[in-house]
Amino acid sequence: MSTTRDARRALPGRRRFARAAAAIDRFFFAPARATPLAALRIGLTLVLLVQAALIAPAFFALYERSGVMQGVVRDNLARPGLPNLGWLIQALGKAGLGEEVILTATGAVYVLSLIALLLGWRTRIVAAVAWLTHLTLMMTGSGTNYGVDNFGNIFLFYLIWVPSGAALSLDRLAGRGPLRPTSSARVGLRVIQLHLCMVYLAGGLFKASGEQWWDGDAIWRSVILPEYRQLDFCWLADHPWVAAVSGWVVMAIETGYCVFIWPRRTRRPWILVTVAMHLGIAIFMGLGVFAAIMIALTVGAFGFSAEPAPGE
Repeated sequence: MSTTRDARRALPGRRRFARAAAAIDRFFFAPARATPLAALRIGLTLVLLVQAALIAPAFFALYERSGVMQGVVRDNLARPGLPNLGWLIQALGKAGLGEEVILTATGAVYVLSLIALLLGWRTRIVAAVAWLTHLTLMMTGSGTNYGVDNFGNIFLFYLIWVPSGAALSLDRLAGRGPLRPTSSARVGLRVIQLHLCMVYLAGGLFKASGEQWWDGDAIWRSVILPEYRQLDFCWLADHPWVAAVSGWVVMAIETGYCVFIWPRRTRRPWILVTVAMHLGIAIFMGLGVFAAIMIALTVGAFGFSAEPAPGE
């Protein structure tokens, strides 16, 4: 009798555990459409192509050995074990190829791989090529890197592994890759979504840990410093509460991202306020490419449904 009663008492616990395990399994492994991954692929590559077009006029000044940063200085600053153009110039120079040819070929490979990735042609292969050339350029011009480069390289790496070519792509038209919802699409999407949540949460908590975002000083410096100043915000000196409230709003958006981006009722509003925050960064600080890449990542990862259609 005692054993029977103990077994009955244990049943609710086992059922709760089974329900929790089933929920986790659905969250990470339920078959999903690749549409969000495809949207992220398209948005990311468009932003990187725009960035490449903006950099193109100064490409040789940035990357040649006698450019803005001398080759010897770059070599000393380079991270050991990571590829850079110095390697290529040294290795291919022995074969008689000049520096200008090597730089031109590297830039062309990068742009062409991005175009192929945008179109979804041999998606994972060209994602690997784009990631490797992007990493090589990053390591060569490390003194000019900022958030766009870091996020671009991280999410290009993800595109090597996730089935982003299974939708909105030439691969899809050619019948390459899965044509139905897959567990791999769900896993890949969750990894990207959770990564974004950690990025925003870390950013929000970091801002909240100091005084500058609470008293508005960070907002004041962001719009007044010459390197960021786009409009005349001197009037903020007479209305400091505006800067303070703006800082609170930014912290609320970033720390609340990992909570409110998941429920259906709050997902769209949180996407909208996140997009609005980044548009503000673009307009008031001039960081348009950074704003664009963060918008592309959020909208791609959370703005499109991954749920299979009836019958899929």
